[in-house]
Amino acid sequence: MDQGAEWARLDDGGRRILLTEILAQVSRDALRSQGLDAVLRCIVDCLVARLPVAVASIILLDAEARHFVHEVAAGAFDLALPAELPWPVTVGAAGRCVRSGEPVLIDDVAHDIDYVPGHPSVRSEYLVPIRHGGRMQGVLNLESPRADLFTPAFCAVFDAIAEQIGGAIHLARVERELEASRRRIEELSMLDGLTGVGNRARFERALAKSWADAADSGAALAILRVDIDGFCALNEACGRPYGDDCLRELARQCQSLLRRDDDVAARLGDGQLVILLPGRDEASVQEEAERLRAAVESVRMNHPASPVSSHLTISVGASSCASVCNKPVEYLLRVADRALRQAKAEGGNRVVVLAA
Repeated sequence: MDQGAEWARLDDGGRRILLTEILAQVSRDALRSQGLDAVLRCIVDCLVARLPVAVASIILLDAEARHFVHEVAAGAFDLALPAELPWPVTVGAAGRCVRSGEPVLIDDVAHDIDYVPGHPSVRSEYLVPIRHGGRMQGVLNLESPRADLFTPAFCAVFDAIAEQIGGAIHLARVERELEASRRRIEELSMLDGLTGVGNRARFERALAKSWADAADSGAALAILRVDIDGFCALNEACGRPYGDDCLRELARQCQSLLRRDDDVAARLGDGQLVILLPGRDEASVQEEAERLRAAVESVRMNHPASPVSSHLTISVGASSCASVCNKPVEYLLRVADRALRQAKAEGGNRVVVLAA
């Protein structure tokens, strides 16, 4: 349908009805909580589909309103931006709209000093500031191959729509910020407050996911149980604060083994940590566990009550499973526990790896 011809056929009452419908649709889109980009996409698609504009775009500003940082556009042809994003508000007609804080109407883009050619077919442009609560959020940009489209009545439609878009953007941003806060709170709830590594809940969640992934892919999966030798005696001899320092150092060394996104280190108990290493076979687990043991010993933190050494040492029980199919998720952890008990029984400060 030729939206320009359709608009021309409508009387003032028909245009008001159309405006009301568009504003209602923009409000519905804003309340769908589908993310800011999706909301903006719905809005520009609606404008191009319902009104006689060739291109509609929303260009968002940064928090300081000094740079345009994001654009969502729809229409009959693609437009080139005045510059690569982010681009400053000192450039282009959109920048002029932000600087003045007022709508900008360009009847003939060929004779406007700020217009940066985006497409040879464009003849006219209308830009409206998008605000909410006094904050400049961006610009609604409309471009047309016609020179006679943006009449005062037509521009009034877009002024009203820009107000509604401001509210839509605000709601979408609030939703995004709330979701980010929720994720951050969830992440913090999965961390051990003393060491900064994961806690038991983080480990159990990661193990369940890695186990399922390994069952699907047939990949190997490994677990390292790490225990400070004589940790209770260390706390009694040197005090709990020093024991906490030793735990934090051990956690730091455990984290140094994490090389993949799905590697996880977590604290399970007083002197015990666990490391989940998806995709590691028995040979690589032996190498990494021994590297961890040697790294902790090389720090040479005092341990006057140790049954093993005058310095802090650890025992590591590791298990590696080439295939987790037809095994319960707790199986690998039980094997690692058995390996840790063996390492302790053999005198500590050693690594024992058992195939699962």
